[in-house]
Amino acid sequence: MAKITAETVKQLRELSGAGVMECKRALEETDGDLDRAAAILKERGVAAAAKRADRAAKDGLISSYIHPGSRIGVLIEVNCETDFVARTDEFQKLVRDLAVQVAGLRPIYTTIDSIPEEDLAAKRKELAESEMLKGKPEAMHAQIIEGQLKKWYGEVVLVEQPFRDQDITVGQLVTAAIAKTGENIKVRRFVRFELGE
Repeated sequence: MAKITAETVKQLRELSGAGVMECKRALEETDGDLDRAAAILKERGVAAAAKRADRAAKDGLISSYIHPGSRIGVLIEVNCETDFVARTDEFQKLVRDLAVQVAGLRPIYTTIDSIPEEDLAAKRKELAESEMLKGKPEAMHAQIIEGQLKKWYGEVVLVEQPFRDQDITVGQLVTAAIAKTGENIKVRRFVRFELGE
């Protein structure tokens, strides 16, 4: 068994944001393998976030972002469970990052569940009548439409969008914040303003 040093624990803590004892246990489980320990902590964080999903998130922040040039502005509400977490630098950075995301990538909806039924039905109808289905076997139409819907979600749903130049979605970014803070976090709503629209 590899000797777990304080330096290794510190590295894993900086990498994952997990507590000291959690980092030490993960390193012991993986015989000192930093990458495997980080993967274990990530899995545990996702599982913990799923457990917290039903907890009430009624505190948080309403924040604004005005893009340089003052032609685009965003108001966003992100909720957490306590004002203690809402006041942390990490939570405030998350809210600001989300506001910048809304300004830059123009999502329309916060989550897939927030898409009104009539909007979803209209998009399905548009895809069903599109040229891309011409010449394709009838049996594949439903699968093609679902694939195109998933692509559309990545464009118009905030939590499904890729986050900046990273290989994660906004939803995964929020899940990582839930794992770090130990509290449920929800993007409640946002509004994006653009001059002349």
